[in-house]
Amino acid sequence: MSNDYDEVSPGGSPIHRHRDENAFTAASEGPNVAAIAAHIAQHLGPVAGVYHEIISDTVRIDLHVVAATGAFPFLRIVTSGMSDLPMDVPEGAESPDRLELMVTLPGTWPLSETALADERSYWPLRLLKTLARLPHKYDTWLGFGHSIPNGMPAEPYATTVGFQGALILPPASAPDAFAHLTTDDGTLIGFMAVVPVYPEEMALKLEDDAEALLARFSAKGISDIIDPFRLNVGATHYGLHS
Repeated sequence: MSNDYDEVSPGGSPIHRHRDENAFTAASEGPNVAAIAAHIAQHLGPVAGVYHEIISDTVRIDLHVVAATGAFPFLRIVTSGMSDLPMDVPEGAESPDRLELMVTLPGTWPLSETALADERSYWPLRLLKTLARLPHKYDTWLGFGHSIPNGMPAEPYATTVGFQGALILPPASAPDAFAHLTTDDGTLIGFMAVVPVYPEEMALKLEDDAEALLARFSAKGISDIIDPFRLNVGATHYGLHS
């Protein structure tokens, strides 16, 4: 897919239609995994474990887990491998062409092998892996304010949540220095948060813009920390209640 926009939302956001998927290629561990792991440990805390991919498509996406603590009672899961390849960032866009993604979950989120066999627990990890591959499989890019529906038509990520899409935002709950890593060879890697959204919130973002949705998030104290039962701030936009 090229960076020519297929259409533009009423709020002025370009909409990409992902048509042509790149061919499958096997992937090995990338050159920056150690630097990424050290960066995570420095700014978020010790890496409690890593979910390693055995078989990978296009890029190898491993997931680094930072456990909840008394000071920060939420767990974080951060990708490594997405940044092994540059994204097709348009000229002039103020966004790094290499990116890694993070989700922040309740500290009690079940991560046992048994729990992760159930999509009700696994969906945030699947979401990370799907989004981390998306730019490389479709020759596109992800950056601030980009929204990605869960399929066409969009469906909930699991039976227990109403989220049907995701928004790419800065990792507001993390220290500022976590947002960027410059490796020893000068490669700049950005880190962004994945925030799942309800369909009404997705519609609001497309109708207006990301800033309109973020203003509602701010008014209700919603950050990049995922709460599966949080308020739907887009519902009132359409005369609904949540």
